[in-house]
Amino acid sequence: MAHRGSREGAAEHTLTAYRKAILDGADSLECDVRLTADGHVVCLHDRRVDFVSDGRGVVSTLDLAQLRALRFGTRRPWRALDRYRVPGPRSTPTGPDRADTAVLTLRQLLELATSASRPVGLAIETKHPTRYRGMVESRLVELLGEFGLLGGPRTVPAAAAGAQIGARPAVRVMSFAPTSLRRMHQLAPDLDLVLLMGRIPPHLRDGHLPDGVRAAGIDVGIVHRYPEYVARAHAQGNAVYVWTVNTPDDADMCVAAGVDALITDLPLGIRRRVLEGRAAGTA
Repeated sequence: MAHRGSREGAAEHTLTAYRKAILDGADSLECDVRLTADGHVVCLHDRRVDFVSDGRGVVSTLDLAQLRALRFGTRRPWRALDRYRVPGPRSTPTGPDRADTAVLTLRQLLELATSASRPVGLAIETKHPTRYRGMVESRLVELLGEFGLLGGPRTVPAAAAGAQIGARPAVRVMSFAPTSLRRMHQLAPDLDLVLLMGRIPPHLRDGHLPDGVRAAGIDVGIVHRYPEYVARAHAQGNAVYVWTVNTPDDADMCVAAGVDALITDLPLGIRRRVLEGRAAGTA
């Protein structure tokens, strides 16, 4: 899964990053979503635009037109620089490289994924807390419905990350907020849901998950410390996705542990590593 797109030469959450992820062979495209002041769903991780654009302000207080006036694809010096970004000439918001710098709406990303020449899945993370609360999930369901991405049978929990629902991209909705996943389960019971966890709370350490959730999304550090968690989750019928897997050693460890999906900033390099490992294992 391409984490905010491919960052091997592109900035996160840009159309260029996602186009490259598809070319790089990613099975799925991961994104974070937030609501603008006028109700549009945009692909942005941070609550504020200060650190990823040349502007300032809280995403939820800005409308889409205001966001489109900003230049994204940069990080301010006081935040960690995006080491995968290839430096290029600065451009205006109307410049020729707008795919590198324009705010990306979820609608645009859905259009890209559904028009790809091969099946490409989607992993959409809702960000909370937010002033709009359940409106985030409601608007997300509306958009997915417009693209015909709500129906069909559920994917098998332990299937590969690129598994598809019929001819439609497999869609997974992820969140650190259990309340968000409960809303999604009520609004769209056929969608696969992923509970994200930076640490595993004691009551979930046996591998089970809340009702309606079929996959755990865990930090790679958890696999380092508790590789047995993967088998526990599988024993409960749940899948395990791991973020953010950016090194060959981490990729090898996760594959050995039996995880179901690697979420990575570097889909081309990590995919090659996994495929090389599989080839070596069958040689």
